[in-house]
Amino acid sequence: MATPKKLPSGNWRIQVYDYTDVYGKKHYKSFTAPSRNQVKLMAAEWEAGKAEKDPDNINLFNAVGKYLEIKKEVLSPSTVRGYMSLQRTHFSGSLGRKRLKDLTDTAIQVWIGELSAKVGPKTVRNAYALLSATLEMFHPDFRLKATLPARQRPELYTPNDEDIKKLLAHVKGKELEIAILLAAFGPLRRGEICALTDKDIHGNFVTVNKSMVFTPDGLWIVKQPKTFGSYRSVEFPPFVIEKLSGIKGRIIKATPDQISNRFRRAIAFSGLPHFRFHDLRHYSASIMHAIGVPDQYILERGGWSSDNVMKQVYRNVISLESAKQNKKINTHFEQLSGLL
Repeated sequence: MATPKKLPSGNWRIQVYDYTDVYGKKHYKSFTAPSRNQVKLMAAEWEAGKAEKDPDNINLFNAVGKYLEIKKEVLSPSTVRGYMSLQRTHFSGSLGRKRLKDLTDTAIQVWIGELSAKVGPKTVRNAYALLSATLEMFHPDFRLKATLPARQRPELYTPNDEDIKKLLAHVKGKELEIAILLAAFGPLRRGEICALTDKDIHGNFVTVNKSMVFTPDGLWIVKQPKTFGSYRSVEFPPFVIEKLSGIKGRIIKATPDQISNRFRRAIAFSGLPHFRFHDLRHYSASIMHAIGVPDQYILERGGWSSDNVMKQVYRNVISLESAKQNKKINTHFEQLSGLL
């Protein structure tokens, strides 16, 4: 609850969050009383009564807003920011204006169909996940029954060794070179790279124990990683550690977004196929898998939360390695054909 403030008149006032309208403006309920304890009691009684009536009277848009208010301290800033964007974009229409008690499976299915015509399956599923979590909190008796669009396999390009060599030659001597080395040979994430300081370097080991994230308030902050698995110590080749020597404070002074912007320009100027900075992690995991590194070690080195996540998203077969293995397979069968 908010903190009461004493007015010049001697009375106490407290303002309690009520709801966020469809334009994103927050509305508050104001209470005034002669004493601090009295005004707090008035606010608490109002909140208790409002909470009791919410399932019948609150609309979906405001329920999503209340869900985010309650969860913002336990969800990551990037998740909160993404959900707030989904709320503004996809819950401000006719479905968002419906009271929770008036929601039907048909209305939700129509909403899913309309979303599917405008955005990709991943965005639809993210919006549906936010809807589901909100209803679970404020309308638990409602059982969602909807058909979601089929998942699409993303068309991602995984760079190979030659791509990495060409890219590193292009950015040699720049701050971006260090960021690429940490991502491609780590593999560290953008936020982890930008949060590193000289205190995290111990011999050839880099300790990962924090990340730089963008908050819903528009600020870059350094905080603890989202998952326990993200805490790790990664041993790098000596030539990478040498690049970090002598740097005081933050190893990379840029923000994650600045790194991505510089990376896009480097890719364009070096004439490489388009891929993202995050795809350097794909490269690293794929190389480790191709040279026979056990999955458990890949999981530990990359800080992935589960073996399932790593296998589904990051076990990409690099084209050159794929061609090599295909040649080995076909040569074997070609030799076999001579015996038939």
